[in-house]
Amino acid sequence: MPAPPVDRSERRSGALLAHLSRRIRLRAESALSPLGLRPRHLVALTVLREGGGTSQQALAGTLEMDGTNVVGLLNELESAGLVERRRSPEDRRRHVVELTTTGEARLREAECALASAEAEVLGALDPAERDTLYELLRRAATGTAPATCSEAISEQTGAADGC
Repeated sequence: MPAPPVDRSERRSGALLAHLSRRIRLRAESALSPLGLRPRHLVALTVLREGGGTSQQALAGTLEMDGTNVVGLLNELESAGLVERRRSPEDRRRHVVELTTTGEARLREAECALASAEAEVLGALDPAERDTLYELLRRAATGTAPATCSEAISEQTGAADGC
C-alpha cells in the first residue's frame, strides 16, 4: 500500500531545526575550543555551578551519562583545574565534585563566547523573536517546562536556581 500523499503546502520544521542545530553546534564548538572546552564540559560545569557541587553518581544521573564516561569527563575538567573531587565527609566511599574558582571564571568566559555564537546564528531575529523562539523550543523540548535550565536541573537533582 503506497504512503498517503504529503500536503506540500504544510510547513515542516524538522529539517530547519536540524540545520539550525548543526549551525549552532559548529559555532559553539568553535567558540569553546580556544577555552579548552567542549559542549559536554560546559553542561557539566553549569550543573556543578547550579547545584553547588554534587556526587559523581548524581552528576552521572543528571547528565544521563554512564558512570565511566563521567569519570573521564571529570578527569579532563580536573586536570584543567576547573573542578575538584573530594571524598564526602559523610560517606568516604563517595566523591563530591565542586567547581573551582578557575572553573567558574572559565564557565563565564564560555557563556560569553556562546552568546556571541548564538547571536551570529540567530542574527536575523530581533531580541523579542529570540525570546519567543527560546520559549517555543523549551516548550517543545519538555512538553510542559520549567522556565529555566536551573528549574530543569532541580527537577532532576533538587538543585537551586539560576542559569
